[in-house]
Amino acid sequence: MDMGLTNKIAAHVARHDPHRIIRGILFATFSFAAMETVTAVWWNPFFTRMAPIEGWELPSLIAFASLVGVFTAIRQPNCSTRKAGLGSVASFLGIACPTCNKILMILFGSQALMRWFDPIRPAFTAVGLVLLLVAIRTEWRKRRLLSPDVAGLGNI
Repeated sequence: MDMGLTNKIAAHVARHDPHRIIRGILFATFSFAAMETVTAVWWNPFFTRMAPIEGWELPSLIAFASLVGVFTAIRQPNCSTRKAGLGSVASFLGIACPTCNKILMILFGSQALMRWFDPIRPAFTAVGLVLLLVAIRTEWRKRRLLSPDVAGLGNI
């Protein structure tokens, strides 16, 4: 999504309900703080990461939090939540430390986790982000937040 399109969407949503923008920013901030703490992408007093942080994890975390914020800003109750939920879980499992994550450890065991799952974590995270994008697109189309007077947006 280019910045011009993002600005047009934000302006349209703000004209119709400015509280949506605030809610989206709050959810994005909370999502970033919560996910960062649990995945220990940088040091925090609650969790210690045992596996080294790779270069793709922080940008993925920022993208995840941003997409959660956008989805929350445009979301209506009971629409596209399965896709957003699956995308969030997949993103979490991909970004999280593979050896610290109890869910992954139970599913795979330590040797299989490091041998089979760790190499595909970036792809798993990408799938999660794509699912979030699909949820946003679906929600956007269902709610028809954009009016025809917003030039340059076409069919999102």
